[in-house]
Amino acid sequence: MLQLLFMIIVAFLIVTMVCGVLMLWKIPVPRQTKEELFENPSITVIIPARNEAGRLQPLLESLQKQSLKPKEIIVVDDESTDRTVQIANEFGGRVIQTHEGDLSWKGKSAACWIGSKAATGDWLLFLDADTRLEHENSLKTLALNYQSQGASGILSVQPYHKVNKLYENFSAIFNIIVITGMNVFTVWSTRLESAGAFGPCILTARKDYMDAGGHFVVGEAIMDDFELAKAFKKIGIPVRCISGRGVLNFQMYPEGMNSLIEGWTKNFGTASRSTHPLVMSLISTWISGSFLPIALLILGFYIGSVSWIAIACICYVGFMIQVYLMARRTGNFRFYVFIIYPILFFFFIGIFSWSLVRTKVFRTVTWKGRKINV
Repeated sequence: MLQLLFMIIVAFLIVTMVCGVLMLWKIPVPRQTKEELFENPSITVIIPARNEAGRLQPLLESLQKQSLKPKEIIVVDDESTDRTVQIANEFGGRVIQTHEGDLSWKGKSAACWIGSKAATGDWLLFLDADTRLEHENSLKTLALNYQSQGASGILSVQPYHKVNKLYENFSAIFNIIVITGMNVFTVWSTRLESAGAFGPCILTARKDYMDAGGHFVVGEAIMDDFELAKAFKKIGIPVRCISGRGVLNFQMYPEGMNSLIEGWTKNFGTASRSTHPLVMSLISTWISGSFLPIALLILGFYIGSVSWIAIACICYVGFMIQVYLMARRTGNFRFYVFIIYPILFFFFIGIFSWSLVRTKVFRTVTWKGRKINV
């Protein structure tokens, strides 16, 4: 009976690994091409910033090095209490204060809307302050990719996660789920509609943005990127999602573990409701399967069979390698961390559960010292 149970668990583990393959089938990256732009677009870069003194300088420096020069760089200061404004001024940013917009709400979407109203470029590029263009042709590459989709709608880019500190590896499973949850990276990518857009980098034509209502229609929504994409799709304007690997990267939550926990708690519970049920089923099955190798090991030792223990170890290593390879498609995560990959899944489940409690029960989350109503 125990041996039958062992074989059933092995079979289900194989199913879960197949689910992992199907749910993250292909991640498109920006096309590196020698094509030229039909004409140099006038691009306004808009950077919402709240206490970003530790992140803003590298982004502004990378923008200064671009072969395709943006028309203007607008840094919208959202009531910062650090040196955000000074750094923006020192490195070529035009600073606008959020109170100049006289809006009834605060936060990232308000900052983006205020920046867009002040913009004069034909295209708007919204960048989070922790992003960084990887090389001098990054902006040109993004522009060419946007041009290839008719310079219409949204080109949404998820930056490649550059891991610098050990604790940042705890974002590995989150990064996988963020990309998978967009629906369009599965084996059914052409049949499913995108769940939203990636907030760290959004490139759009100003006319399309204004026609859709821009961040004004987003209001106080936590998932501003999802709501913005919904506004675009509502009027029939396309939203395309790709990875920024080789072009755009970021370092998430460099301030420390508390910031990482707060950041993922803020938006993960809300974002999950936009994922297609089929994709959510694949994700749930895959996450459940992550603990099966441990069950196999325990059962193998209980049975006292060396062959079963060996099979359990092979299953553990197999799942570990799959998780690592999936994570490396989203960031430069360290291999040795995945030796204890179940801890990463326990951490993910804990934060996801707490996010659901905060968003569904308490109806509030906290980010950078500001309480946000959900």
